[in-house]
Amino acid sequence: MVEVAVVQMKSSVNKDENLKFSLEQIKEARKKKAQMICFPEFQMAFSPNSQSSKELFSISELVDGGFVTELSKSARENDIYIIGTIYERSTKDSDEFNKSLNSPENFDNRYCVYDTAVFINNKGFIVSYYRKLHLYNALGFQESKKLLAGNKLFSPVDSPLGKLGVLVCYDLRFPELGRLLAIEGSGALVAPSGWVQGTMKEDHWLTMCKARSIENGVYLIAPNQVGNIFCGHSLIVDPFGVVILDMGTREGMEIIDLDLGKIDLVRNDLPLLKNRREDLYNLRQKNAF
Repeated sequence: MVEVAVVQMKSSVNKDENLKFSLEQIKEARKKKAQMICFPEFQMAFSPNSQSSKELFSISELVDGGFVTELSKSARENDIYIIGTIYERSTKDSDEFNKSLNSPENFDNRYCVYDTAVFINNKGFIVSYYRKLHLYNALGFQESKKLLAGNKLFSPVDSPLGKLGVLVCYDLRFPELGRLLAIEGSGALVAPSGWVQGTMKEDHWLTMCKARSIENGVYLIAPNQVGNIFCGHSLIVDPFGVVILDMGTREGMEIIDLDLGKIDLVRNDLPLLKNRREDLYNLRQKNAF
């Protein structure tokens, strides 16, 4: 059994407040014996529509900046794995920045920021990070006005849950991403999210999380933002599609024991990964990871 903490938070526009809240949750999670803690998208700060790309850039940091450094220190002090999220400041030599030079006129390429998830081990080392691939340009939103999309898949990493894959929020609507992570060995997927409220949005949230879990035989851990414009309902779904955690609309943290044996049990009884017709289609991409 592995004890995993899920944090559902209402991030403010003040990243210092959000960091303080995050460090409190980490300490409390470890006190309650959690081995890993997962935070939602926009952990660093809420970015309202009225906030300009320049203003967002001003609070962004490099991956090894102060925000992640404090999370890493807490991971080491509390002997806990952390999945956190930041606004990552772009460097001008990145591929994504160079592509932004050809972006629409409403994108100010002087202020380039990624929506980035960071995986930190219990020794305080940054093991890996992932820049959100699919920006939320849908249903009245245009994340590409302020954010850059990543261009590299997350390579599964070792964790208390075994091999672990990471995707972010809107990525959940693209089933091939979760499938690729499962093919590469992930038995659990973590999807830090800031899922926006709206017509059918909560239904879509539950459906997407359950579907990604069922079709890949994985635990799907989806910490979500609550309040502001977000719907809450942070979830953990087991490999058979059973919702074992739904945090409703309360801010806070929950710790759930996950039975890793269930992954193999479900995959043996429902061998979807093995039953794929790879003679006709193959999602593996050369040099994708």
